[in-house]
Amino acid sequence: MKELGVYIHIPFCKQKCYYCDFVSFPNQEELQKEYFKALKKEISEFFTKNNQYKISTIYIGGGTPSFVEAYFIKDILKQIPNNTANEITIEINPGTVNKEKLEIYRESGINRLSIGLQSTNNELLKQIGRIHNFEDFLKTYNLAREIGFNNINVDLMIGFPNQKITDIKDSLEKIIDLGPEHISVYSLIVEENTKLYDQIETGKLILPSEEEERNMYWYVKNYLELNGFNHYEISNFSKRGFESKHNMDCWKQKEYIGFGLAAHSYIDGIRFSNTTNLQKYCEIENFYESRIIQEEQNDFAKKQEFMLLGLRLIDGVNIGKFKEKFGENPIFVFKKEFARLVEQGLINIDGNTIKLTNRGIDLANIVWEKFVT
Repeated sequence: MKELGVYIHIPFCKQKCYYCDFVSFPNQEELQKEYFKALKKEISEFFTKNNQYKISTIYIGGGTPSFVEAYFIKDILKQIPNNTANEITIEINPGTVNKEKLEIYRESGINRLSIGLQSTNNELLKQIGRIHNFEDFLKTYNLAREIGFNNINVDLMIGFPNQKITDIKDSLEKIIDLGPEHISVYSLIVEENTKLYDQIETGKLILPSEEEERNMYWYVKNYLELNGFNHYEISNFSKRGFESKHNMDCWKQKEYIGFGLAAHSYIDGIRFSNTTNLQKYCEIENFYESRIIQEEQNDFAKKQEFMLLGLRLIDGVNIGKFKEKFGENPIFVFKKEFARLVEQGLINIDGNTIKLTNRGIDLANIVWEKFVT
């Protein structure tokens, strides 16, 4: 049977963070039952027509999946056939879970938690609209450990207003002392139509300079590596063996199906998504017919994307793996692109590997753009 990753989108949250432009909805508890009914219908429809897959990983994201009652999550996981996933992740936020919820997650087969912290500085958390403080996070983290979760990711963020290197140092020290298996560190991206965007546009808040943000990034990288974390992807660090299997499969261009509002999928070279309209999603009669085709890849587009995704990884693209998948040497397929990128000092080609240089990590968007038609 072919392997397939599963992503499940839970679009509900307690409060919209000031930087968030995800498809998520605060204070919509009355729609949750209707939504999960539609979600079960979508899952059933897909696997009725596609029984040739076994499930390799499951990732439950949002929104804030831990905001909804745990029995919804348990019920949804029961709907997935051929579930041989060795990694089932759920995103949780401090202030939205308790002992009962975490115990139900464990009973349901969930074995990895991704906790959204962002910073240990309570003033900064308040400034970006998080609903929790650091003390709430500590309670959640320690409770998860007591219940038996031994694969925990902690999300941190850099580059938001009023943040200093000393804040980042403090966050890293406190989190490393707790001993998580995985740490994700994302740079803030200010999106239009968010409260944070308006505050920055009106001058109420000021972002650090690009140079300051890059200094933050390299401080994080060096600090985590010195403390035993493997930097395996642009924004992700882990203890050996605790890399995110679900995300690694996506970066290696493996297939996955997304269920739920706005969820994206990649199957048979086709990228497609669901509607972003919550009410419309709940009323869909035929999910197959309502899916939105984003891209139908030809062979060259698949090769481009393989390079783009692979160059997110710190180890880069394995030339032998490219040959095995496509029957060609990427050195010849992208001769012009590589020549330019090497000349600019953005990539390094060494033996069987093509990967970003340190300069390439800082200017990764320029590299990735070379593989977009």
